[in-house]
Amino acid sequence: VQLQASGGGLVQPGGSLRLSCTVSGITADSYAIAWFRQAPGKEREGLSCINISDGIKNYADLVGERVAISRDNRNNTVYLQMGSLKPEDAAVYYCAVDRKIVRGCLLLRLAYDTWGQGTQVTVSS
Repeated sequence: VQLQASGGGLVQPGGSLRLSCTVSGITADSYAIAWFRQAPGKEREGLSCINISDGIKNYADLVGERVAISRDNRNNTVYLQMGSLKPEDAAVYYCAVDRKIVRGCLLLRLAYDTWGQGTQVTVSS
């Protein structure tokens, strides 16, 4: 199983980005994809997750309504749309897969067994 995260870059405060996570080599009918981020010197924190099968989503309180997660099952891709970006949103953003889950998804780092390489998001004027 491989995950490819992309879409990061430099954005001005208040701007928006859409991150993509493309999954390959997975055969499970049900699994969850989550987005995490890690800033220098900080813990990796969960932002949002979605179950590919039932579409159930979870969001962390820390991002509120500024992010939206969606899936394109035909292309095995999960998107994270982020808006109203702030300098404190700058981090490396990772996607990860939980192949054990059957329904819904968990924003728990230990639940995820395979991770993408990360994509850098910088928020600066």
